[in-house]
Amino acid sequence: MAVDKNMPVLIVDDYSSMLRIIRNLLFELGFKNITEATDGREALKKLNRDAYGLIISDWNMEPMSGYDLLVAVRKDEQMKKTPFIMVTAESKVENVVAAREAGVDNYIIKPFNGATLKQKMKRVIGDF
Repeated sequence: MAVDKNMPVLIVDDYSSMLRIIRNLLFELGFKNITEATDGREALKKLNRDAYGLIISDWNMEPMSGYDLLVAVRKDEQMKKTPFIMVTAESKVENVVAAREAGVDNYIIKPFNGATLKQKMKRVIGDF
């Protein structure tokens, strides 16, 4: 069964240019129901208000990082099964391990293109 491209997607990054890039890549892939947040704290407020079918979050943000957001999401009964893709410019092995242990579904290293995003999303949410 194909994924509904109308499902709500939350993208989280503290750089507006990166939010724009991810939004445009998602648009190219057919996803239109996209909400943005500029850090983990803002994302958590939106997640507590609305349900999302996918979270795509940067790692390095202040005051609440993407890693801290991931931990909070996985501890919450309502959203703990929400697919979560971490995006980062750092390819440190310890970060990848920490994210996996915290329950991340997939990991993308910046810079990336639409093909990479699509591949990572398919692994997490299925065909679309």
